[in-house]
Amino acid sequence: MSIVADLSLHTNPQPPLKLPQVFKLLGAKSAEGLSFSSILLELFAITGTMAYSIAHSFPFSAWGEALFLMLQNVAIGFLIQHYKGNTFPGLLFVVLYFCIVSLLLSPVTPLLVVTTMQASNMPAIVVGRLLQAATNYRNGHTGQLSAVTVFLIFAGSLARIFTSIQETGDSLMAMTFAISSCCNGLIAAQVLYYWNCGPAVKKKKKRE
Repeated sequence: MSIVADLSLHTNPQPPLKLPQVFKLLGAKSAEGLSFSSILLELFAITGTMAYSIAHSFPFSAWGEALFLMLQNVAIGFLIQHYKGNTFPGLLFVVLYFCIVSLLLSPVTPLLVVTTMQASNMPAIVVGRLLQAATNYRNGHTGQLSAVTVFLIFAGSLARIFTSIQETGDSLMAMTFAISSCCNGLIAAQVLYYWNCGPAVKKKKKRE
């Protein structure tokens, strides 16, 4: 497996990490504070990983986590649209996304396309994290963002800095994970900073 492929696979969190976010959205019946654009960029990165891995016949054990993460992110994307009153656009998003995935996995798509997506993996993830951080700052709270998911992703990205150094000795790879960790750490810091500043609290302060 190439370094680029390995980087992408380990940048994504493990399968269960997004489940707390899904459950929180379902429990609150609200997606306030979550950036749909951030989810789209993360899906772009995950899809690139899957398409690239399948195109190169990598074993499922090497990219299976991307599949589970993709399904969780699609669910989150739909719930964001659904709870914003855009159920039909949400369903359209799901159908359109799986149509695109089918096209990417078909022989019609040139290998150059999936390779380019794979190479754009890290920038897409970093920009996605920054968009979520900007949404948090603009709202003055983190809304329905799951603290459990945020902290687990942050811890995982920190661990990848050290494991990448041990496994590859590649300083560029370690620096890439360090950048990713900074973005994840920013969101984790916002969760702590806005801990008692949920949507309801903010509205109450405005009325006062």
